[in-house]
Amino acid sequence: MVRPPSAAQRRVIDAADPVTGRLRGTEAQLAALVKRGLAFRHPRPPHDHFLTPAGHRVREAVPEAVPAAPPDGGGFAARVGGEQDAVAGGPRRTREVRGAWEGLLELRRMTNADGATDRPCGWERTHLVRAAALALEAARHPPAGPGGTDGYRVRATPQPEAVAVRTPDAEGLRACAATLERAGWQTGEYTEPRSRARYLLASPRRV
Repeated sequence: MVRPPSAAQRRVIDAADPVTGRLRGTEAQLAALVKRGLAFRHPRPPHDHFLTPAGHRVREAVPEAVPAAPPDGGGFAARVGGEQDAVAGGPRRTREVRGAWEGLLELRRMTNADGATDRPCGWERTHLVRAAALALEAARHPPAGPGGTDGYRVRATPQPEAVAVRTPDAEGLRACAATLERAGWQTGEYTEPRSRARYLLASPRRV
């Protein structure tokens, strides 16, 4: 049975950048996480350390004896639209979104084999809804409120590597498609069989 991380290691994991997974800690702490397969040292300068998929799973798991963090006390999360406990907007939120998007571009540069920042990276392919929502929120598209009648909504689909994006009108849908395409996604517009409502299917581009 694999031992859980120590309290000190857990603090380093929990403090990782919420988007890129970049870690900050002592050399000994980071080396211990690498040895356990929870982090890796990037081969390119400045040789930062990042969470591995196993490290992300550890961070996202909530220990049984610890209550989940309140909505305003956890890490950054992009607005997917329709949240009941949506965070407030304003300058602070704008700064957080901008910082998260810049961090994601840096993660692309660090983890795409050719250093490209114009197409999605591995993290985005394993967090499709969050990644697409971040691209939209960073471009200042308004997310839907709790009623879901205004703004965009990003949802998972049964299709591999595809999310559905819905907006109240055709103009908003076209604007979301343009933003996602600039962010390295490929999009297609489709019609719901029953409601006849139009929606986007978006997938992260590979080349």
